[in-house]
Amino acid sequence: MFQSCLICTDFSDGLYRFIDCVPDLAQCGLNKIVFFHSVPLWEEGEVPRIDEEKVEKAKQRLQKAAENVPNGVQVEIEVLSGKPLDTVPRVLKNHPVDVIMTGTSIRSLAKEKFFGSTSAGLAKLTSQPLNIIRPELITTYTLEELALRCQHLWRYLLIPYNDSDTARYLIEEVKKYAKDRPENSLKQCMLMSVIDDGGRKSVLAEQRTKEAEASLASVKAELEELGIEVNTLVKVGNPLEEINMAALDFDISAIAIATDYRNNFLQWTVRSFANDVMRSSWFPVLLFSPKK
Repeated sequence: MFQSCLICTDFSDGLYRFIDCVPDLAQCGLNKIVFFHSVPLWEEGEVPRIDEEKVEKAKQRLQKAAENVPNGVQVEIEVLSGKPLDTVPRVLKNHPVDVIMTGTSIRSLAKEKFFGSTSAGLAKLTSQPLNIIRPELITTYTLEELALRCQHLWRYLLIPYNDSDTARYLIEEVKKYAKDRPENSLKQCMLMSVIDDGGRKSVLAEQRTKEAEASLASVKAELEELGIEVNTLVKVGNPLEEINMAALDFDISAIAIATDYRNNFLQWTVRSFANDVMRSSWFPVLLFSPKK
């Protein structure tokens, strides 16, 4: 699905382990991989300054990624000093990529608002989609398991769809990246609508189910034109629970979602399904965000 990526790691999120999996990342279609770490400024003195020692140690730690690079694949190592939300845009100027990979721990809404979220911040600042992987998950993989995961990063996407403007944006973005996708990348999609009726099945829910099925059929036809195998599913229940259960049942590689960060007021006052998925799902999340 993507041909280039920026892998951001703080060395506690498990993503630095991808340095051992460059050939496997290449198998999923990547031909340019940039490994990046941001070193905090040294602030023990009166004036903050670059911690040259930590910068050099970080470069040496990531250098292993360049030792086993397949033909036709470019690997870059970048280490900058500062806060990630300041340094990542600087790296992207020198290395334009299709997708940014980052790790975000599962957390509650209250904790995210209090402590902030680097992934949410990057979604607001950058034009690229984010591939969010849970440290709680990736750190438990054996190297063999991690290699297989790298080969299948975007093979089978679960795409929640409710016919909203944001959902349409998500479909258009998936179509854009799918048009010239590498051979071993996106193979299947599961289009899914969840009718949330508070747990009560009713005549209204049955009507909404029929409407959802018709809507999914139309989107299915669009994606099939790109050579993607598309399945559809309509469920009645709690959207977050049903989406996560479907991801388990259908052997999903990642959940693709979109959220609109252009309106900060709405972000704080209206609960977002996409934000709920990004905060709480164990599955890798492929996040798209409309830009101004």
